[in-house]
Amino acid sequence: MRSLSLLPMSLPRSLIAAAMGTVLVLSPLTATAFEGELFSLKNRWEHTVTEMPANERESTLKALAGEVEQLAEQHKDEADVLVWQGIILASYARERGGLGALGTAGDARDALEEAIEINPQGLSGSAYVTLGALYDRAPGRPLGFGNSETAERMFQRALEIRPDGIDVNYYYAAFLKEEGNEQAAREHAQRAVNGTARENRQVSDEALRRDAETLLNQL
Repeated sequence: MRSLSLLPMSLPRSLIAAAMGTVLVLSPLTATAFEGELFSLKNRWEHTVTEMPANERESTLKALAGEVEQLAEQHKDEADVLVWQGIILASYARERGGLGALGTAGDARDALEEAIEINPQGLSGSAYVTLGALYDRAPGRPLGFGNSETAERMFQRALEIRPDGIDVNYYYAAFLKEEGNEQAAREHAQRAVNGTARENRQVSDEALRRDAETLLNQL
């Protein structure tokens, strides 16, 4: 309403209508461009982590991290953008490995926690899944922020949102195995094997289903 008050009352109605029409046309286009950019990032991330040779993944994920950082700067209030920033940064940190990756892992955690503040159920709980994996894999204090109790809490929240998710059940099963709870790990690994792949994440979910089958055979 504030923008309409800036239009001089002396303007012909046809010009006012044209101005309003331009606003109505531009808004969906802006949304489409933003969603399209995020869709492209998602597809390239999925290709990188599931199909690209290991010796090429780190440099590609570094480039994707730079792109998603720029997108997040432009859309700071979009939970989905922040979730994807966290996912990509977490993947980059995993590929880097070592103490040098701790800063990247911390940036991933921060982006995911910001996303949860905006929308706790954004991307069907994906922020909680990735946070659980980060808290599980990062070293504990004083070097890092790793914490088994926090990891457990993140996985449980993700399960509340998407109890049959392949990703959350696989990562939770891997966590439980490390914690020595093989019976529960077997249960969640089986749930991951039987889970339904998300329509927009089929490639990565199917890769995790195969990882869950491998894990199940080890339990």
